[in-house]
Amino acid sequence: MSVPAGRPAGAPHAQPGQTLHLPAPWLTVDRSVVSVALVYPMRGPAGMFGPTCELCAQLAVEEINRAGGVLGRELRLVPVDGGAPPAEVAAEVEALVSTGAVQGVTGWHISSVRQAVAPRVAHRVPYVYTALYEGGERTEGVFLTSETPDAQLWPAMRLLAGEQGVRRWYVVGNDYVWPRRTARAAQRYALRSGARVCGQRFLPLGTDDFGPVLRAVEQSEADGVLMLLVGADAVRFNRAFARSGLDQRCLRLSTLMDENMLLASGAGATRRLYSTAGFFAGLVTRENLDFHGAFARRFGVEAPPLGSLGESCYEGVMLLAALIARARTLDVRAIGAAADAVSYQGPRGELRLRGRHVRQRIYLAEADGLDFAVLAEL
Repeated sequence: MSVPAGRPAGAPHAQPGQTLHLPAPWLTVDRSVVSVALVYPMRGPAGMFGPTCELCAQLAVEEINRAGGVLGRELRLVPVDGGAPPAEVAAEVEALVSTGAVQGVTGWHISSVRQAVAPRVAHRVPYVYTALYEGGERTEGVFLTSETPDAQLWPAMRLLAGEQGVRRWYVVGNDYVWPRRTARAAQRYALRSGARVCGQRFLPLGTDDFGPVLRAVEQSEADGVLMLLVGADAVRFNRAFARSGLDQRCLRLSTLMDENMLLASGAGATRRLYSTAGFFAGLVTRENLDFHGAFARRFGVEAPPLGSLGESCYEGVMLLAALIARARTLDVRAIGAAADAVSYQGPRGELRLRGRHVRQRIYLAEADGLDFAVLAEL
């Protein structure tokens, strides 16, 4: 991004590879660079892992620029608060696209934000969505890097039914599209594995009081709780769950639980807590060790912990650059036509697109205090 000549005295300048927060009136079109809207949560329940999302995306930008940039041009990020109400996020992103201030969109944000943004911009610029989601996204120009319930939740529920004997699931989720659609899928998966969903509750984002839902879980005699809660909501639920003593009877399974959320929950609140995802910080692979090393060298030991949600933003930038490089143009139709031939390198090794979704390995891990121990590849 660039700052107009008439900017106020002392207005900051963007440096190569820097994510620079500027008020909208200062933003102008700089056609010597490729600018990408990075939509990630800066507030709300998901805001707790926003800093990791931003740093991981910045690391990817710097690596790409050292290698020559995109189409021979420097790549820059324009941050957008994905924790704002969906309509506000969509309006801001659409304004950036309409003015030519950005030539692509990526980032981690919840499904209700994606559903607001995609119809307004995906036919105009490539949009790489990095959050796990409920499945079924078919909008032209949208490319997806993360997990869906059929590959993530179903095999995890099947394994826990077989090895832990879970027969009665209770679903606790936030009240929006991803938890509700995933809960419907969970009912089918439970029946396939010889179990059933014996109850469900959906709570507003930002819920503090989990007492009523914990009493409902206890009365249901569930032996497994499927958590479909976002960020700080999941943290508060974990703490309340442990205080209630339900962790002595029920295991918990989450499809959205990274290392930042585990740390915030505290070791005493993670007993019998399972997570399923395509990335865990503790995976011992050459690519992941290299990623950790690069992140630590760039941001230091005091940086937020690496986890699947932040790592997804690194991949989002890498995939967007690979899509543009393969098509040799910023035209979204040409990018879509070439997408199934695209691959990219990241902390999970080499990954490829098929049908605009990334094909990936999925793992099941169990919390061990403040770390995840990977148990199986699903």
